[in-house]
Amino acid sequence: MTRILPGLDGLVDGLVARGSSAATALRVIASSRVVRPHSPVTLARLTKVLRDWGTGPAGGFATLAVRAPEAIGLCDELGTLTWRELHGRSNSLARALAELGVHEGDGVAVMCRNHRGFLDATLAANKLGADVLYLNTAFAGPQLTEVLQRERPKVLVHDQEFEGLLSGALEGSGAPLPVVAWTDSAVTAPTLDGLIARHSGGELRPPSRRGRLVILTSGTTGTPKGAPRNEAGVDAAISLLSRMPVRAGYRTHVAAPLFHTWGLAHLLLAMLLGTPLVLRRRFDPEQALRAIASEKAETFAVIPVMLQRILALPEELRSAYDVSCLQVVASSGSALPGDLALAWMDAFGDNLYNVYGSTEVAYASIATPEDLRAAPSSAGRPPWGTAVRILDRRGAEVPAGESGRIFVGNTLLFEGYTGGGHKEVVDGLMSTGDVGRFGPDGRLYVEGRDDEMIVSGGENVFPKEVEDCLVRHPAVADAAAVGVEDPDYGQRLRAFVVVAESARGVTDDDLKEWVRDNLARYKVPREIVQVPELPRNATGKVLKRELAGWQRADDRNDEKES
Repeated sequence: MTRILPGLDGLVDGLVARGSSAATALRVIASSRVVRPHSPVTLARLTKVLRDWGTGPAGGFATLAVRAPEAIGLCDELGTLTWRELHGRSNSLARALAELGVHEGDGVAVMCRNHRGFLDATLAANKLGADVLYLNTAFAGPQLTEVLQRERPKVLVHDQEFEGLLSGALEGSGAPLPVVAWTDSAVTAPTLDGLIARHSGGELRPPSRRGRLVILTSGTTGTPKGAPRNEAGVDAAISLLSRMPVRAGYRTHVAAPLFHTWGLAHLLLAMLLGTPLVLRRRFDPEQALRAIASEKAETFAVIPVMLQRILALPEELRSAYDVSCLQVVASSGSALPGDLALAWMDAFGDNLYNVYGSTEVAYASIATPEDLRAAPSSAGRPPWGTAVRILDRRGAEVPAGESGRIFVGNTLLFEGYTGGGHKEVVDGLMSTGDVGRFGPDGRLYVEGRDDEMIVSGGENVFPKEVEDCLVRHPAVADAAAVGVEDPDYGQRLRAFVVVAESARGVTDDDLKEWVRDNLARYKVPREIVQVPELPRNATGKVLKRELAGWQRADDRNDEKES
């Protein structure tokens, strides 16, 4: 007997009721090889697992322990774990967390790099009906303290390397109890492996409440906000797979941080596809190629800066690793700068898929290799089950081809920030905070953040267009632009560029002339500052709040010396 996703046969009836979109969804399910045979006994067990535990991490990964118990589920620097072993470890850890006082509705914070401990903690908390709060590994100490005081988790699972950063958050009444996930030396706090070893891995009783996954916004424009997500269901997977041909059983090297929406999406996709997860704690461009080649990974989940770092390796080093196994390079988290898409595909083949979205709206549009070849700066087209509209300030749809605010509608919209507040919603569509337009080719073009647009001499300028232009210069490895006050024009652009090692002789005037030759004159930066590197967070986004305070390089050196 065959089922689409065992225990979720009602999905088919729901899809048929939707009309024409059902055919697309069913084609996606079939082409992704989700349909597979199971014996009546296995089907009965799977149905019970999903009825008891739901379609979130607790239920989704528990089905894999039934469907393919001895198959490899995870490979990290410590070795491999089967789906059965992962299920047992999380059962043990759930019992340990309950002993530490974690109950339904409580919170468990996780500050881990990409390794088995991240999945252990996620599954264990979910099996208790607790919420999981994912902390950004690049946050500063005060940010972490503020978030933890606001969210008030009972337990904090963290890697040993973050002890210093978290010290302020672990003091005082109400502070979370620390559990160390990855250890580099002896520790006094309980360790994740120690807790797992002391408790049974037998089956648990399901909670009455489904736990949520709380993802933090990047905090690039203020205090990070918690964006909770309940069980997204199979719709989320169909949406992604409708424009990205990931298949059941593909090994996936998830290099994007798991705490970020994009890395987490691929972890959760494994529940449906039975995807073995290849994880490494830190991203290193050569090590990533080695992991892909040695593990024969078919999918590579990244953020754009990782692609840049791999392309920056000497060609002879890149070619030393056979990565012809790659079928899908899935990129998201920030915009692809300049002609990065073309450079990647010229070097590694037409396997790049770029996803535009946000923590709050999930997937808004996906650019396939065909889209990126035709229009490297486009965000592609909306996936299955997603509507994208371009609205003006009054909430009315703008004429075709005109720029406006990007709004998205799908079943994946978040429910509001944990600390209060929400994104703007118009007729069921949620704002992404970006400005863009649909081109005559039907593709979405994202022009920049709504709050980054500057008005210089009466003209609207988006930094992203200037950044993309600068990165296309053969001497520029990276670039960012910000608006600064100007007594004559109101605002003006100040650009920061990282010059390639082989082109140190390029001047600011050379780069200004390049922009002048390719864009309107009012878009030429008044200042260009050459810097060794741009400040980025763990998901690759440039920290423009820091850039806005930077002056010319020599001025900043003077400040440091004083």
